[in-house]
Amino acid sequence: MSKDEKKVTEPKPTGPPKSLFREYFESFVVTLIMAIFGMTFVLQAVTVPTGSMQNTILIGDYLLVNKFIFAPGGKPLPFMPQREIERGDIIVFKFPGYPKELATTKSQRDQAGVPYQTNFVKRVVGLPGDTVEFRNDQVFVNNQLLPEHRITADTPTDQSGKENDQAALKVKSEESKEADEKYSVYYSEDSMELAEKGKLPPQGNYGVTGKVIKVPDDSYFVMGDSRDHSLDSRYWGVVNRDLIIGRAMFVYWSCDRGTGDTSVFSCITHPRLNRIGKFIK
Repeated sequence: MSKDEKKVTEPKPTGPPKSLFREYFESFVVTLIMAIFGMTFVLQAVTVPTGSMQNTILIGDYLLVNKFIFAPGGKPLPFMPQREIERGDIIVFKFPGYPKELATTKSQRDQAGVPYQTNFVKRVVGLPGDTVEFRNDQVFVNNQLLPEHRITADTPTDQSGKENDQAALKVKSEESKEADEKYSVYYSEDSMELAEKGKLPPQGNYGVTGKVIKVPDDSYFVMGDSRDHSLDSRYWGVVNRDLIIGRAMFVYWSCDRGTGDTSVFSCITHPRLNRIGKFIK
């Protein structure tokens, strides 16, 4: 083929070259669309304002939530990395609110947050069809002891004896960890002493001593890992599948709220760098 023939077959520009502004603008639009798609269907960022999951998740942790992993209706899509919700999963969900049959006070309702709007983070303990009973600081599922690694830990205090409920729990003792205990849960020293004596009073309304609950279909019984500081299914009941947002994946940023710094820049000036990238399990 001659040079003249080659020139004839080469495509010619169909319009004026793109300006630098147009190239940046198109890149921005594509990135924005991908981000919106990801935050809508795949990932969501949440922060943890309370200590119900300490020390698994600390107050001030910022989490990325996988919204795609749990198959809708419990039926994974073909060739997709999806599965059903499993016992032990740490999930993020919309608070379902207190059932109407419970005579709750305004203070209790305010503490819990706005139903169907406030995000909660808890661990799945009971699956649909399970029976759950929490007695003497132990969980029994289908009348079998749930294997959990129990740790005795309390809220730390400063030099004046004042409790710092924003800081991580201070571990005092722990049981030897068995092979089937895949995660740790935390109890106060007072609670463990009462449990050992069989004198721990029921804590909550559902699934507590003498009030065994059977988890309804398409629902889950959830509890916080900091068992003495968790407003969970023991108090307001089960979580319906429709309210579950996804599974907590890892910490992408963490602020040390225990310093007492309440300024706008505290999250930048007091980071917990050792928490960044930590997987939640």
